[in-house]
Amino acid sequence: MDVPVVARTRAELQDALAEGEAESSVVMTMGALHDGHAALIRHARALVGDTGHVIVTIFVNPLQFAEGEDFDRYPRAFENDLNICAAEGVDLVFAPTRAEMYPGGDARVTVDPGPLGRELEGAARPTHFAGVLTVVAKLLNLTVPAYAVFGEKDYQQLTLVRRMADDLEMPYEIVGAPTVREADGLALSSRNRYLSADERAIAAALSEALAKGAEAGHLGREAVLRDAVAVLERHTELLVDYLVLRTPDLASDAASGESRLLVAARIGSTRLLDNIAVDLGRATSG
Repeated sequence: MDVPVVARTRAELQDALAEGEAESSVVMTMGALHDGHAALIRHARALVGDTGHVIVTIFVNPLQFAEGEDFDRYPRAFENDLNICAAEGVDLVFAPTRAEMYPGGDARVTVDPGPLGRELEGAARPTHFAGVLTVVAKLLNLTVPAYAVFGEKDYQQLTLVRRMADDLEMPYEIVGAPTVREADGLALSSRNRYLSADERAIAAALSEALAKGAEAGHLGREAVLRDAVAVLERHTELLVDYLVLRTPDLASDAASGESRLLVAARIGSTRLLDNIAVDLGRATSG
């Protein structure tokens, strides 16, 4: 098992990139890697094949955390992350410091996510997506990949990254990869480790609610929301922030056809997100 090259600085990254002309794909992470990240890495490998290069970035981005959020307690486990990257055949890991990513201090020019960035997650975390898009733009321009792979679990983030790449004429293909779930349906997330055993059992209700909603897709919009809400209401410990049924680009509420059902809820001190594709107007496979 080969250990990937680790670049800590921009200069080291550029030296590593200059060593070959192979097509590359990048997976951007904040570390604390798990099976969901490993699936993204495999997706990235499939895009470029054995002769291409897979890059993983590991950086806990302060710009996307507001005051009072979990930046300081966000899990950091670099050696384990490196082991996972090695097991998955990653070629290059870029793991910069805060000073390396923001050498002049916090960025003075950031990417405005537009109206969608102020809805859903953006309503709860008003500065979040400006921070996400800014660091994604920087990392894209530093790693210059053919492909950038993002998980569908953070569906609003994926949608905004795609929109940024389109609107700003960025020459990178943004690829979405399916959500990886545990046996009970819970979407894999680095924040799951914050959950107590009791909270962990309750958290599975999020994916159950989404699945029930999707199963009712052929009955129409109101049935989807009704069936999802019915599951969530059985768990009073869940503080639901939103449950919405939107078009695939999240531009408006969905009335028919391909749709996306999204939920955000807090369990104790942990906030979890999930979503599922819904086909309104004809039966779904669940």
